[in-house]
Amino acid sequence: MNSETLDTSIRYLKGVGAAREKMFAKLGITTLRDLIGYFPRAYEDRTLFKRTNDLVIGETVCVVAMAATAPQLSHIRKGLDIVKLKAVDEVGTLELTFFNQPFIKDAIKPGEMYVFYGKIEGTLIRPAMVNPLFEKQHVHDRAQDHDVASNKITGRIMPIYALTAGLSQKSIQSAALAALEKCEEDLPDILPENIVKKHELCRAGYALKNIHFPEDMKALELSRKRLIFEEFFVLASAMKLLKDGRKEKIGRALKLPQWDQFYDALSFKPTQAQMRAIEEAAKDMGAPQAMNRLIQGDVGSGKTLIAAACCYMTWKSGCQSAFMAPTEILAKQHFQSLSALLEPMGMHVGLLVGSMTAKQKKDIYARLSLGEIDLIIGTHALVSQGVSFRELALVITDEQHRFGVGQRSMLTEKGDSPHVLIMSATPIPRTLALIIYGDLDVSIIDEMPSGRTAIETYVVSERHRKRVYQFINKLALEGRQIYIICPMVEELAKSDDGAPESGIDPEAMPVHGRKSAEQADTASSDIPLKSAVEYHKVLQDEIFPNLRIELVHGKMASKKKDAAMEAFARGEADILVATTVVEVGVDVPNAALIIVENADRFGLSQLHQLRGRVGRGVHESFCILFSGAAGDQSRARLDVMRATGDGFKIAEEDLKIRGPGDFFGSRQHGLPEMKIANLATDMLILNQAQDAAHENLRSDPELKSPENRKLRAQIAQLFEINADRLN
Repeated sequence: MNSETLDTSIRYLKGVGAAREKMFAKLGITTLRDLIGYFPRAYEDRTLFKRTNDLVIGETVCVVAMAATAPQLSHIRKGLDIVKLKAVDEVGTLELTFFNQPFIKDAIKPGEMYVFYGKIEGTLIRPAMVNPLFEKQHVHDRAQDHDVASNKITGRIMPIYALTAGLSQKSIQSAALAALEKCEEDLPDILPENIVKKHELCRAGYALKNIHFPEDMKALELSRKRLIFEEFFVLASAMKLLKDGRKEKIGRALKLPQWDQFYDALSFKPTQAQMRAIEEAAKDMGAPQAMNRLIQGDVGSGKTLIAAACCYMTWKSGCQSAFMAPTEILAKQHFQSLSALLEPMGMHVGLLVGSMTAKQKKDIYARLSLGEIDLIIGTHALVSQGVSFRELALVITDEQHRFGVGQRSMLTEKGDSPHVLIMSATPIPRTLALIIYGDLDVSIIDEMPSGRTAIETYVVSERHRKRVYQFINKLALEGRQIYIICPMVEELAKSDDGAPESGIDPEAMPVHGRKSAEQADTASSDIPLKSAVEYHKVLQDEIFPNLRIELVHGKMASKKKDAAMEAFARGEADILVATTVVEVGVDVPNAALIIVENADRFGLSQLHQLRGRVGRGVHESFCILFSGAAGDQSRARLDVMRATGDGFKIAEEDLKIRGPGDFFGSRQHGLPEMKIANLATDMLILNQAQDAAHENLRSDPELKSPENRKLRAQIAQLFEINADRLN
């Protein structure tokens, strides 16, 4: 493989140049490698030709017909021109209508033969097409099917790409074809020969050509299978290498304690799932390799107990633990709960956050370095230069995706290969955990502690708005507190990169200006998006002037944001209006209602995280989802929230309904972006590729053999590109 050719800039391709190069860059395409790897999002099969007497209403086909009448142009009103004509074949007539394309009047000549491609409308007696694509009839030549430059638009399968402003389908198609021709001898075939044969896969060159410009549907399917398999194979190989490398990392073997003192000190009985997770982590920490374990559990499943047990074991071995939380308010919350549990046993627990005074920090630094603090809980302040430990043996991070790999590694470097425990409250479908967290050992807490209050969930429309406001008022008068979640910070607010800044789930945002089917469904609503800043003002000034209402959103300064959240936690506010910054937020047992505005705009897993903000106390709790979209699909999605409170089941449904594209929201879970593989539908290929990858590594653990040389280079590139994700 000639890497230099593939890494050449696209600027020098015919038809690209400096101006279009910038447009392509918006799609993440700067090199020929990027362009060849920018796969179509869909295809139009323009190979189906029918005569007019065989047409079916609703199908999209090609019809070869003669223009029987001269196109007639009508100016209906300002901004609306219509061109009409009739075309005939040997068995019938096809009526053609073009809106706002006045040039058609001169483009189609009566008496000449054309191929019209479009969706059949009208009736079986009078079939019609509206705005069809058309070209002069040509002699079908399979050898010319890949010739995008010839403007041939029928008799072939056309790739459809995600676009950005300034680029057309034609411009991307032409550039992709030119890139493939330029790199024909250098297309990377990284799979070992024995694996290609065993799994009956086509060659990489064939796959890459036919994924862009398929010869036929069979070629397209063969190409998809090859590229999906390869993508999973590389990822599975990378994860296994990463995991095996960590297994070899020498760590400190801690002593297994007598657990009676720990369990006897608890005021509740742990669940079987909690005890199993503690046992798994303790076994890791007792081994001479550094632990790298993920504790994955639903909201309220009791993950903190596992962290406490690991800290207890570390203390009993004469060592220190560090617990890093993503926000000050969460750090303080963990400090309160863990110090209440562990200090009666004799442990010394400390807190280190950015808002502490210089004197307070200096005192903590000194006590840590002397070993007087057994467990330190804090924010990223823990990685600051002044922090040193006497004997750091355990590092815990809460909500791993809130930290960059840099911050986590800086903390682990303060000890000598400490054990690492990561806690995540974001359920991932069980089928995906192995591939996503392939480099970690995973403990899943799939059992809820007794006494957790069930949350009644309702999906409502705007006509229920008045009743919901009455319900808010009733709960507030009873002394309960309410969250109101909005999808945006401000109306049409812009971030530094020009995108709308909000707590909105990425699934709601159009991809390069286009909408998915679900987004189109959501967009059909005429309900405006609620913005936190404006809505807070309306609620306070007009709807609930008698209630205390706080506001929190991502654009606020951290101190102001924490102050508002802490005021709400202390009961000094009745309502907290917020974006999704409260998704992983404070524990407010008195909060009994959460309302999510424009709920269609959020992923199900995100809605479940938000719902977990309530139901934490003894009070009956409620979640109300305002639905703005009229479509059945949007309603079906939200009905999943009504049907179950199991975060893992919700995650499975979320994946099925909208696919993996934005399931992980801002790529939060260590998974490199999939170019073609679909984690929802390609599980069979995933399992095959994973088994093949592991078998390949068993025979060549370091991928040093000649047939694995290209694979090793590809994995190195994967690690380089995804340095912040594969850790």
